[in-house]
Amino acid sequence: MKGTSIIAVGAASLLLGSCTVGPDFLRPKAPAETRYTPGADEQKPAGDQHFALGQKITGNWWTLYHSPPMNEVLEASIAGNRTLAAAEATLAAAQQAVVEAEGPLFPQVDLNAAALRQHINGTPFGLPKLPPTFPAYSNNFRVGGTVSYMVDAFGLTRRTVEQAAAQADASDFELDAAYLSLTGNAVTQAITIASLRAQIVTVDGIIADDQTNLRLVQTEVNAGTATQLDIEQAQAQLETDRTLRPPLSQALAAADHALAVLTGRIPADWSPPDFDLDKMTLPTDLPVTLPSDLVRQRPDILASEAQLHAASAAIGIATAELYPNFTLSAALSQQSISMDSLFSLKNQVGSVTGGVTYPLFHGGALEAQKQRAEDLYQSSLATYEQTVLQSFDQVADVLDALGHDAELLSAQQRALAASQSSLDLNRRSYSLGNIGILQVLDAQRQLEQARLGYVRARAQRYLDTAQLFVALGGAWWDWREKDTGSTEPVSAPAR
Repeated sequence: MKGTSIIAVGAASLLLGSCTVGPDFLRPKAPAETRYTPGADEQKPAGDQHFALGQKITGNWWTLYHSPPMNEVLEASIAGNRTLAAAEATLAAAQQAVVEAEGPLFPQVDLNAAALRQHINGTPFGLPKLPPTFPAYSNNFRVGGTVSYMVDAFGLTRRTVEQAAAQADASDFELDAAYLSLTGNAVTQAITIASLRAQIVTVDGIIADDQTNLRLVQTEVNAGTATQLDIEQAQAQLETDRTLRPPLSQALAAADHALAVLTGRIPADWSPPDFDLDKMTLPTDLPVTLPSDLVRQRPDILASEAQLHAASAAIGIATAELYPNFTLSAALSQQSISMDSLFSLKNQVGSVTGGVTYPLFHGGALEAQKQRAEDLYQSSLATYEQTVLQSFDQVADVLDALGHDAELLSAQQRALAASQSSLDLNRRSYSLGNIGILQVLDAQRQLEQARLGYVRARAQRYLDTAQLFVALGGAWWDWREKDTGSTEPVSAPAR
């Protein structure tokens, strides 16, 4: 009868195990917007670049720059970056946490053994001297096992597993976000280095022009058509322009060092290649993911969504804590006073136990725990929504920037041509004695600004193009396929 009761309790508990309390997570809906910017045609060309709305980025997007040195540096960065290595280790730990959380879903089996040797003292019992036939010592040996199982009647364990799995997903996408950030930063630093090198070459050209002007003035002074004041003004312009070079050299050194760190190396032990802006190709066909797909593609959004899922599971955990907990356990052991008879069947001891714990009063702690979980879910929801808004803002900014970059580059090209022509005319007029040296220096200053402006505008198009790929989420799933050797994406955008 007792065995039948235990079986009945166990069967009832298992039946209750089909119930999982708390909310089931539903993914937030993708936004219905079809564009990133108001009243703008996002398929309108930005100079010689063209937007392909609805197309997704594939492969290693930085290869579109057709720069072998950049490709090599990106491979080195992916292989050696320590932030990426830390994210990989964090993901591995999160995946083990899922396995740990799944443990209570299965029976827990333990083996135990003990040996006891006890001195028998009869004095406390009024027997200061024990009979000769009574042993002064006694032994007790025990070996056996226990099996216990917590019936997941209201889904406490399953919600815990769900939460751990969601947190592992968040770590998974955070690894993807680290990869995207790394590749974006590495490309940005490579382009920055190429830009700074081009600017230094431009400044060296400006200094050479200043030296040409100084020689021109010296010739005029020798001919008696200029004064020492003209020489001083030309010399001042030369020295002023020489001050342009040190800040650029410092910025170049900082970019070199930053890129070395991205590759996982100490700056003193590694120097980047000589990136050349002229040897990079500006990507012309730019895929632009639809807004409805962006929230299923950007890893930071997906990580925030996974955290939202974990917060939802936490509500289920807190809700299940309000309900009874059922446990079943069984023990079987061999006990004997001697090792010789330890494994005899007559020394076998066993037990079966069923228990229930029902929370009656905890001073409001359990209700507060549930309310706290609901509040944290609302916080996670707001964080998710803010992440989506910021991502749309970033894409809109870059799309507008690319259009303005094309306009700026065109304007800088016209300014460069006009200022060069103006300087040539002013130099000829000065050599004929029609104008003073100040007009020549003003014309040269305009040319200097146009030259540097052109180099910077050109580099900005390369930089903003890279920012567009990053803002759209890159193509991190391709990297994960190659990294695992699997033919299936580890984390697909539609996940």
